[in-house]
Amino acid sequence: MITECQQHRLAATLAACALLFMTGCATPRGTGDLGLVIERAAGRVQVVNTSQPRTLATIAGLGDLSHASVVYSRDARYAYVFGRDGGLTKVDLLCRRIVKRVLQSGNAIGGAISQDGKLIAVSNYTPGGVKVFDAMTLEAVSEIPAVYGDGLRSKVVGLVDAPGNRFVFSLYDAGEIWIAGLHDPKKPVVQKFTHIGKQPYDGTVTPDGRYYIAGLFGEDGLALLDLWQPEQGVKRVLQGYGRGEQALPVYKMPHMDYWALAGDSAYVPAVGRHEVLMIDQRTWKETGRVAVAGQPVFVVARPDGRQIWVNFAPPHNDTVQVIDSLNGKIVKTLTPGKAVLHMEFTPRGENVWLSVRDDDRVKVYDTETFAEIAVLPADKPSGILFTPRAHRIGQ
Repeated sequence: MITECQQHRLAATLAACALLFMTGCATPRGTGDLGLVIERAAGRVQVVNTSQPRTLATIAGLGDLSHASVVYSRDARYAYVFGRDGGLTKVDLLCRRIVKRVLQSGNAIGGAISQDGKLIAVSNYTPGGVKVFDAMTLEAVSEIPAVYGDGLRSKVVGLVDAPGNRFVFSLYDAGEIWIAGLHDPKKPVVQKFTHIGKQPYDGTVTPDGRYYIAGLFGEDGLALLDLWQPEQGVKRVLQGYGRGEQALPVYKMPHMDYWALAGDSAYVPAVGRHEVLMIDQRTWKETGRVAVAGQPVFVVARPDGRQIWVNFAPPHNDTVQVIDSLNGKIVKTLTPGKAVLHMEFTPRGENVWLSVRDDDRVKVYDTETFAEIAVLPADKPSGILFTPRAHRIGQ
């Protein structure tokens, strides 16, 4: 005999299975080993399985994905895809379909999900500012125009979530960093930091949510803001790291979407230089440099921090190099193919997935042996983003 409680549980399980069947969803399963691969030219995403590297489904109709990024709901069932055309698309990973799509601006550059998972924020170039949406319905909640000077509007970059249901972002044209508090989502409270440096082109936050750092395109250096003590203002760090050397043309803007952390050091790309900079996280001073094959774009740490993987701008974008964080030496150089755009580790770092755009494929490598273990066809792939991001600050 089963108890009344067990009967209720069985009924609930059967009802859930029936709902999945009626809505066309696959057999119930977890989402912890799922993710998306962006097919930038086709306006599609692939739903992929990282436990058995393969594609589960392809979903079309997401618009211009030439600079797309993704965040996940806290239950890791839904992906929110930010398109360059201002599109915000909610994707159901289990049913493998679009739930809702809105065109919220003319030109967008990414987004974030709030600490409580209830709000989605999008950073916009046109019109400059941040728009906030209800994560469940994608209904508009509020807007933060990036107005500076004599009524000008700035492009917004480097938008991340931060503890306290806050969003932090940079104003490229104004040279400012703003913190938006969303305790009342309809009435954002904005704290502005001006004169932080020329042309902040991207930003990121440390995994503990304490420090926000913006890369500066218009000058050598970085802008650092302590979110635990914002009253101390923005500090300049690594000022003049290229001083006295001939300026090099920049073939592709580096990204600061990630913190490559290993021990007490952070690894960041040097703008326009063939170097990765090492920073002491306690003093925020440079401790060393690693000479690399080209201008670094992404500098990403394996989850255990032992390896740092680097890809590059043209003409070296067929190359990936691996730095041993124990000694700062390059231990492996790979040539996966033409135009390696993005790298993403499986949750515990045994594999890394690489998008090889111009060869129309995604390659998967074993991070211990560096052996190629899988190749997946994909139409001009760019971003690869897995569901464990749902539980990381700033991801």
